[in-house]
Amino acid sequence: MTTFLRRKFLTLLILLGGMAGSMFAAGQWAWRHSLREESDSVQRQLALYGQTLSQRIDRYRTLPEVLALDAQLQGALSHPLSPAQVERLNRKLEQANGASQSSTLTLLDRDGLAVAASNWRTATSNVGVDYSFRPYVQQALAQGRGSFYGIGVTTGEPGYFLSQAIRGEGGRILGLVAIKIALQELEREWLQTPDIVLASDAHGVVFLASQDAWRYRLLEPLDDEGRRELAATRQYVDQPLRPLEYRVADRMDNGGRLVSVLAPALPGRMLWQSQPLPGTPWQLHLVHATQGSVADSRWAAAAGAGGWLALFLLALFVRQRQRLSALRQRSRQELETVLRQHAQELRTAQDGIVQAAKQADTGLSRSLEHLPQGVVIIDADLNLVAWNSRYVQLFRYPADLMRVGRPIEALLRHNARRGLLGPGPVDKAIERRLAHLRSGTPHLHESAKDDGTVLEIRGNPLPEGGFVTSYADITSYKNAARELRSLADALERRVADRTRDLDAARREAEQANRYKTRFVAAAVHDLLQPLNAARMFTSLLRGHLLGDAERHAVDSIDGALAAQDAILGSLLDIARMESGQMEVRIRDVALGPLLQVLGHNFGVLAESRGLALRCVPTRCVVRTDENLLRRILQNFVSNAIRYSRRGRIVVGCRRDGGGHVRIEVHDQGPGIPEALQREIFEEFRRLDEGRDGDRGAGLGLAIVERLGRLLGHPIGLRSQLGRGSVFSVRVPLGDPAAVQPAGPPAAASEPADDAPLRGASAWVIEDDGPTCAATRALLQRWGCQVPLAGGAPEALAAAQPGQAPLLVLLDVHLGGGHHGPDVYAELCRRWGQAPAVILVTAEHDATLRRQAAERGWGFLAKPVRAPALRALMSQTLLRLQTEQKG
Repeated sequence: MTTFLRRKFLTLLILLGGMAGSMFAAGQWAWRHSLREESDSVQRQLALYGQTLSQRIDRYRTLPEVLALDAQLQGALSHPLSPAQVERLNRKLEQANGASQSSTLTLLDRDGLAVAASNWRTATSNVGVDYSFRPYVQQALAQGRGSFYGIGVTTGEPGYFLSQAIRGEGGRILGLVAIKIALQELEREWLQTPDIVLASDAHGVVFLASQDAWRYRLLEPLDDEGRRELAATRQYVDQPLRPLEYRVADRMDNGGRLVSVLAPALPGRMLWQSQPLPGTPWQLHLVHATQGSVADSRWAAAAGAGGWLALFLLALFVRQRQRLSALRQRSRQELETVLRQHAQELRTAQDGIVQAAKQADTGLSRSLEHLPQGVVIIDADLNLVAWNSRYVQLFRYPADLMRVGRPIEALLRHNARRGLLGPGPVDKAIERRLAHLRSGTPHLHESAKDDGTVLEIRGNPLPEGGFVTSYADITSYKNAARELRSLADALERRVADRTRDLDAARREAEQANRYKTRFVAAAVHDLLQPLNAARMFTSLLRGHLLGDAERHAVDSIDGALAAQDAILGSLLDIARMESGQMEVRIRDVALGPLLQVLGHNFGVLAESRGLALRCVPTRCVVRTDENLLRRILQNFVSNAIRYSRRGRIVVGCRRDGGGHVRIEVHDQGPGIPEALQREIFEEFRRLDEGRDGDRGAGLGLAIVERLGRLLGHPIGLRSQLGRGSVFSVRVPLGDPAAVQPAGPPAAASEPADDAPLRGASAWVIEDDGPTCAATRALLQRWGCQVPLAGGAPEALAAAQPGQAPLLVLLDVHLGGGHHGPDVYAELCRRWGQAPAVILVTAEHDATLRRQAAERGWGFLAKPVRAPALRALMSQTLLRLQTEQKG
């Protein structure tokens, strides 16, 4: 081998070896880095899928427990039933199942025999079937409750069974009630992701899968005990369990695995992540394609090869510079020779192309024959240049008429003789068309011929003069349009009939909603009475305790009562909105002060949790109800603080099209998966990402959604997992000139005494005994004299002329048909005096609050906080003292 060849071989070997090493090192680093990031992302996504599955099951978990307390079901298991009683039970379970939208509800006796079921009308009814072999029956009879996933032996439909024992007197188990939850909807939601999502049981059997080919496969071989257990419980009936064949290629630090899936076959290596589902023996799995990591690895390898090649070529460039300089002159001469030859060839080819173009673009043009429309081209002098055969067919021109250079006027006169130019003078019609062609104006119109053919005519000027016109036959399109119009008329009639039926159904639904709303309002009112007494006693108890531990316990009790108060208040707000009783006052409101107050109110709370809250100043004026908009924004900010663990929260405004502004609250929380973004606006729906002990009741966003509908302000949500969420409300802009200026702050009255309550007499008129006792004790502790604390009859009996107290704490609903304001009017008549009044009521009616303000009365909504009551009483008594001095 010569020295020259040896040198070239060594150079090539260094180039290829260095390139291969660079590609391998860069590709492996990128593969590991990208795979680790993908694995972490898959793990977070799998946790969200698990949360969604748990929440779907938790939605129905309490239903069997509630039904187990039903007296009718308990009585049904205590004695034999007649067919009529069985039918009533079936209807009851059918109604309960329809309200909960589960799959099936079944009542079973101690022997596991189905007594009644919600699917009693179907051919695959559960009634009369023995389910004693099912684990959920055995668990409920032995432990009080049970759960089990399997295929229904009667219906053949899979589902998750939850059971609850029904106990009689003395705690003896009479039977059980079971609910079957269908999870197929969850599998359909999983279809939205390109990944494969699986759920397997304790035996390693895949029972939920986003793809059918993966369902009912074994992740690991079954032992003899497992096979006997599946056969005894008939968990999957006769469904064949095929093995899921895969090989583990590598394991990652966070539990992920790189696998090759053989059956069902998947191309390439897949990332497999598993996670247990809390509270169940199940495992959730997510199989993710690694094409992204492979692509990253290939790009990195290419970059590594490119880097090495760049360095190598740089070295070669320096070495070859002198050699290239020597060859440059010879190459220039050779290049000039080649260029002269190619220039001659191009000139020859150009002459041929021009001649072919002239032949193709005149007369009956072959280049236009492939078009389905009829096409004609004229020059700037309005003479024929080219056309196709479709144009001749549409107008049936004689062959001797179609000649290059013939004036287009001749064709127009030929059409006029056949009546194709319409009624009226022929010369005017022809001149009008010729003038349009001379002007070179584009046009588009339709023309109908006598034989029913409809043509769409399009005309466009050519760049160098002339005009091209196309004629398309759209007869079939027009016929289809007429048929569609007829069909639309028929559909409109059907829609009108359906609308009448829907109106009737809507009226029935509205009536049922009004009944429900009145029931909720009454129930909340009754629940607030004992809650008010409990908070009063808690406030009284705090003053008698000295130890920190006892005070902490009382504070915890008061916090729990406050949370219960918030839930009941939210339920009452929802009831008022659904019944249309919530008052809305629309006016022009400046956003700047509202956001400033919001920042002050929540800034300390955010800072205590390590968050930064910033409200961006704005001069926008919006048209809205200020109080209701404030509630919407308070819910957004409190949720952002509750679910964010770090970072900052920003409240600001963005101009939106159409005279609107969008108020947004940005956080850096965990984000909300797309599958849950609609569900979180339902009642009692909340994420599991909140801080311990501060997860809320799940009513805030439900109220926000209703307030938005009430005000006509759309509520928006954008969220990215791991990056945070943006909640927004879109509000119309208002008139800055119409904003009511804020009045100067009222001058504070200087108290003549440090204890305005001390020695003051007050009556407590309340029909609830515990509330009376708690309020009297609290007022006496503050130094008040309380001659009377009782209901309306006691107050009317004790009223004497000239012996009115300074202050009356008055409830609105006093029982026995007594109305608080009416009782007060009668007391004033007997006293001959009109003392000050503070209404203390569980009614959250805006009309009642406004009437109290018009009369100069104070107003407190139950349950009452002791500091708020003390402050309002002090303020009222100070005002009385000021008026007496004046």
